[in-house]
Amino acid sequence: MGVLKKFEQRLEGFVNGTFAKVFKSEVQPVEIAGALQRECDNNATIWNRDRTVVPNDFIVELSTSDYERLSPYAAQLGDELAGMVRDYAKQQRYTFMGLIKVHLEKADDLDTGLYRVRSRTLASSESQQQLQQSPPQDRNAPQGRGGYGYPPQSAQRPAGPPPMPAAPPPAAAAPVTRLPGTGTGPGAGAGMNVRRWIEINGSRHQISRPTLVLGRSTEADVRVDDPGVSRRHCEIRVGTPSTVVDLGSTNGIVVDGQHTQRATLRDGSRIVVGSTTIVYRQAEG
Repeated sequence: MGVLKKFEQRLEGFVNGTFAKVFKSEVQPVEIAGALQRECDNNATIWNRDRTVVPNDFIVELSTSDYERLSPYAAQLGDELAGMVRDYAKQQRYTFMGLIKVHLEKADDLDTGLYRVRSRTLASSESQQQLQQSPPQDRNAPQGRGGYGYPPQSAQRPAGPPPMPAAPPPAAAAPVTRLPGTGTGPGAGAGMNVRRWIEINGSRHQISRPTLVLGRSTEADVRVDDPGVSRRHCEIRVGTPSTVVDLGSTNGIVVDGQHTQRATLRDGSRIVVGSTTIVYRQAEG
């Protein structure tokens, strides 16, 4: 069972269903939990061969209305979210430099249902000594910023030229696995260095794998909380060009105004599932 599913089941037992009533707001705890997972992934720093450090202090910014609904339960929800981050880190073999904390804050510029996640690494005194004695091998993780599933910022590299790795002898060259739309050779240039993401209700979700499943299930790659959406509704397949495929959903998909089972995607294509509109984006660089 996935970490998000376990987290969702734990929430069901809170305060005799009080949380279920409160969480009828557009922002759902499982969405915030998924955002925290991605915040860890996008800000992971490889410290050495056996240690990858991720942020341990998280701030979830909510609209005024969502904050007013959730703030009475901020301490309990923060503890549950921190536990979910701890479980996910154990699964991914991440480590922390201090205690895990999740805070809720009000943001006046956000509308109901929208939120941002910010993170940072707060090291304990013992961990700070370890940092000074053992500098990281890689500080290229992007810094935390608002948003959920956004394309990460450009990697921040230390000053000075990076060390040049020694080239292996030709006989030892390892096989390379390439994603669709990448690689070298005739016609490959059109798919190189292309960033792909989708936008749902103001949130961005990066596409960093060959396929991306969208649906109402917590096991979907991107969860769409819409009663008209099937558990595994459709799938985006990365390629040149990328496509979207209906996975046998109940209500089907509409792409750029046309009901279809499969369609080619371009930058700005609009995919409608249930009553939710998903905008596909791609850009060079």
